[in-house]
Amino acid sequence: MAQQATPVRRARLGRALGPEPRAVSGAVLLLPGGEEASTRGPSPWTATTSVRGLGRRLARAGHRDGLVSHAVHYRYRGWNDDEAHLAQDATWAADEVVRRYGDVPVCLVGLAMGGRAALRAAGHTAVTSVLALAPWLPEDGRAATLEPVKQLVGRRVMIVHGTSDTRADPERSFRLAARAKKTNRDICRFEVHSDGHGLRHYRSEVHALAENFVLGALFGRAFARPVEDALAAPPPLGLRMPLAAGFGRTLKK
Repeated sequence: MAQQATPVRRARLGRALGPEPRAVSGAVLLLPGGEEASTRGPSPWTATTSVRGLGRRLARAGHRDGLVSHAVHYRYRGWNDDEAHLAQDATWAADEVVRRYGDVPVCLVGLAMGGRAALRAAGHTAVTSVLALAPWLPEDGRAATLEPVKQLVGRRVMIVHGTSDTRADPERSFRLAARAKKTNRDICRFEVHSDGHGLRHYRSEVHALAENFVLGALFGRAFARPVEDALAAPPPLGLRMPLAAGFGRTLKK
């Protein structure tokens, strides 16, 4: 009996989250977490659960500006060394946004290993901004293992990391941000005191910060004062900006 060929896996965009605008003027691509190494396919339902709530919030907040929000469904669960499958899928997703909606600015929003994918895929010509939440990054003890940062030049970049994250070392994201800041002044990093990998204790503050950054980066809305200060401050101040409890409650709509 002839052996059946293994079906080719393809990345895809999920349905638009939240209200879909009549005319799209900007797009958010949500990149969920993954594993360091795995060629298994993600679970169809659980793969994007971690980012859908944020995606719906961003879509509602940016509806009047023409924002569309999609979660990216990866081909594989793993990054898989030099294959960098999750970053490849993020790049494909940016291409797909251009195919569907035309020449609109794209913000990559990644969580954990998806944060690494967002940072790595930032060089796509449609990408104008990146938000990396608790990004998982490899050890950077040798020059040969350093994550690249040249693709971040010309992009607005924000990293948010819990100081008690035991799964993705927050010091690695600080060191990456410090290297990137040398060639890109539009990068900042917020620290969420005593929060862990999932940023659950201060979820409302993190989501408010994400909303303020994404809408400001894509549509020119005013940044909150802490975001302005973080972007303007020299390192290390702008890369260790504390996220205040209650952030977002007094922001003007």
